[in-house]
Amino acid sequence: MALADAERGPSTCGDPSSLFSEIVELNVGGQVYVTRHKTLISVPDSLLWDMFSRKSPKELARDSKGRFFLDRDGFLFRYILDYLRDLNLVLPDYFPEKSRLQREADFFQLRDLAKRLSPRVSKDNSLSEEIGQSDTEDGAPQCGSSGAMETLRTVSLGGAVRSPSLDSRKSGYITIGYRGSYTIGRDIQTDAKFRRVARITVCGKTSLAKEVFGDTLNESRDPDRPPERYTSRYYLKYNFLEQAFDKLTEVGFHMVACSSTGTCAYTSNDPNEDKIWTSYTEYVFCRE
Repeated sequence: MALADAERGPSTCGDPSSLFSEIVELNVGGQVYVTRHKTLISVPDSLLWDMFSRKSPKELARDSKGRFFLDRDGFLFRYILDYLRDLNLVLPDYFPEKSRLQREADFFQLRDLAKRLSPRVSKDNSLSEEIGQSDTEDGAPQCGSSGAMETLRTVSLGGAVRSPSLDSRKSGYITIGYRGSYTIGRDIQTDAKFRRVARITVCGKTSLAKEVFGDTLNESRDPDRPPERYTSRYYLKYNFLEQAFDKLTEVGFHMVACSSTGTCAYTSNDPNEDKIWTSYTEYVFCRE
């Protein structure tokens, strides 16, 4: 009934927030979220507070099923919503998308969250960024302790960011797989079509896959996989094996094994016609 009332327009009381139902459904970049109205307006002067307390439901964009639509990163919005629930920032031990989450915090006008996500400046004017732990763990060692210093990545005096040492990188395995095909015609020199790759799949620990491939990793089939869990449902947004190999070697991985299976079939019942070979190949990479 509350949603139906919202469709009728503003009431005479003049309070737009009273027009929203207690439970609100959102479509954020294709990801569906269900939350309480009071959660969305928990931070005054934020974008969501403005949308759901100062505007009426008629003024907000909706999808085909009537859910309020936001054209933002649906995966990262889960952290925005978690922050709105209790105003605490809790991130996985390994979270490579902190800069993208900061951009989302800026967009939603969550100033305190954006400040927590921004790189920190030390007394000697060098930048440092904590990695691995939640930004809200007040009981963590202070910057003066040796334990805390081991969790910082510092910028050199010349201003260039120093990459993490090999010792700080997590070891593990990543398997690259692809199903390819090629056709050999009667005139091999002119008709051969080699290695037509439809899709390159990525199998392994989620945190390692995101570290290596970043934005080129398509997570649409497994969007909520925690960083320390394993997945075999990711794939790459490009179809060049060498590009995937280059990214792996740049961060210290090397190939340790590979395997392939293949089958052959004719395009018709005529054995003189072209042969189509299909294969599935996997390459196993390791970083110790």
